[in-house]
Amino acid sequence: MIILLTNDDGVYAPGIAALKAALAHLGEVTLVAPDAERSATSHSITLDRPLRVREVFVGNDFLGYGVDGSPADCVKIGVKQILHSPPDLVVSGINLGANVGINVLYSGTVAAGLEGAILGVTSVAVSLAASTKPDFRSAAMLACMVIAQILENKPPRGSLFNLNIPSCPPGAMLGLSLAKQSTVSYDDAFDVRKDPRGGRYFWMTGELQKDQLPPDSDTALLARGYVTLTPLHYDLTDTKMLTAATAWSITLSKPD
Repeated sequence: MIILLTNDDGVYAPGIAALKAALAHLGEVTLVAPDAERSATSHSITLDRPLRVREVFVGNDFLGYGVDGSPADCVKIGVKQILHSPPDLVVSGINLGANVGINVLYSGTVAAGLEGAILGVTSVAVSLAASTKPDFRSAAMLACMVIAQILENKPPRGSLFNLNIPSCPPGAMLGLSLAKQSTVSYDDAFDVRKDPRGGRYFWMTGELQKDQLPPDSDTALLARGYVTLTPLHYDLTDTKMLTAATAWSITLSKPD
């Protein structure tokens, strides 16, 4: 099995190193990741300049390829240029910090998996809820266990799964739950401050409206201690609205 591994925390992040070691039991892993942290870059791609790729070593050991672009760039160039054969699997992670609910729209980790899906490859985005002492090794082993079972069920080409792991020890986890994505938004705000020269700057703050979270959503279940698995898709069509709009008789004819 040919596996393309990427992330948004950067090529030297401990999460991707742990996942690379664990995924080696499933197949041949090629690491293609941003050369620096690219968190919250969503599905941005680089069009206004060339991309540069360099080989990355840790000591004398070859780690993978560093790309001066976004996570989605890494998947594109990994599939189209670096790998000699199309991958069977794209894995993105392990991200430090959960990617559940509305955060999946901002996440570079999820966007990398989404790019894999667009290219017709089964993809999995993996995130570990934030912790002062993240156990990436255990999270990587758990992720590979789940990924292996996903592949055993032979999902359609281009399927995408968003896997989130709670920060508690493995023995304290309540199990795995398939979950829908929460769409509850943040109550955004900005903290207005002044720099040493008296100029204003803005620091985004805000809190999740937790009282509105559906109990069966990814955000709620992860907080309770479940590993959550959410199938995602890049088709953003609102099918209910599409059906409703057919009765509106919207045309290009001029009004009387």
